Amino acid sequence: MSDSILVAGLAGVFFSAAPIVFAVMGETISERAGVINLSMNGTILLSAMGGFTVSLATGSLPLGFLAGAAIGGLVAAIVAFASITLKQSQVAVGFVLTLLCRDLSYFLGNPVMGQAGPRLPEVPIPFLASIPLLGQLLFRQDLMTYLSFVLVAAAWLFIFKTKPGLELRGIGEKPAASYVRGARVEGLRYFYTILGGAMAGLAGPMYSLSVKAGWKGTISGLDGIGWIALAITIFGGWNPIRAAFGAWLFAFLQWLGLVLQPSLPGIPSQVLQVAPFPLMILTLLLVNIGNAEWVDRSLARMPEKARKRLSKILRGMRATPPAALGTPFEKD
Repeated sequence: MSDSILVAGLAGVFFSAAPIVFAVMGETISERAGVINLSMNGTILLSAMGGFTVSLATGSLPLGFLAGAAIGGLVAAIVAFASITLKQSQVAVGFVLTLLCRDLSYFLGNPVMGQAGPRLPEVPIPFLASIPLLGQLLFRQDLMTYLSFVLVAAAWLFIFKTKPGLELRGIGEKPAASYVRGARVEGLRYFYTILGGAMAGLAGPMYSLSVKAGWKGTISGLDGIGWIALAITIFGGWNPIRAAFGAWLFAFLQWLGLVLQPSLPGIPSQVLQVAPFPLMILTLLLVNIGNAEWVDRSLARMPEKARKRLSKILRGMRATPPAALGTPFEKD
């Protein structure tokens, strides 16, 4: 493989991972507030169809993306109302919504299926795009890919370096204590759940107007991406930077499957295409394995030097969810 093909492939990793980054950042913010939005998979499918349909009808890419964000926000608002106001199970509501949104996307998208529509163009950044290697890798992308880089940094700074971010973490960790200090826990949970849903809603048109331009119904290849985004949120330990690396890792594994296919003719292409999904599940298990009691017992039997080294690795990988995640807040 030539260096130019390798660089182009790695640039494609950032490009194809951008929608997942948006979805993961949205879910990270929602779960930091204590709300699990399990409708992610259906949201991405419905917003992909809706964003493409609006853009096709109006000829406007911005309106297509706005439609995707609106769909994501609306679905998240239903999750918020059912779980925060009605005190229903977040998991049950989200799961029902993801199935409903998936089927709605296929049904409502029939009239536009297979049609050619507008596509987000590549926007090379002057001067930076001409930098050897780095320019082709990072600075010859489309606008939404650039925004995905900015979003990761902005989300990390907001969550860990600002007062509102501290309040966000507080309502997800100890909502009762935050309420005593004057935080409007339910109102903030509504806001961050809808905001997170809108961010995830942008992932849909990023596929249908850029990465996988067009709407192809059940063969769009988008069913399952939302579940991966939920898994990457856990893999990332609810930390935007670590979660972004998870999204890039998943896209890299997908690209690697395409690269390896010619070298492994004995392996069916379908195996390499689905391989990133079980690999991400395996990675997720490795991230959480450090929390198991049997791991602590096994470490205690190891030599001291090896135990310290392995313990340090497991501590670095360990992910602890917000303490109040999925738990309704009761003022009394």
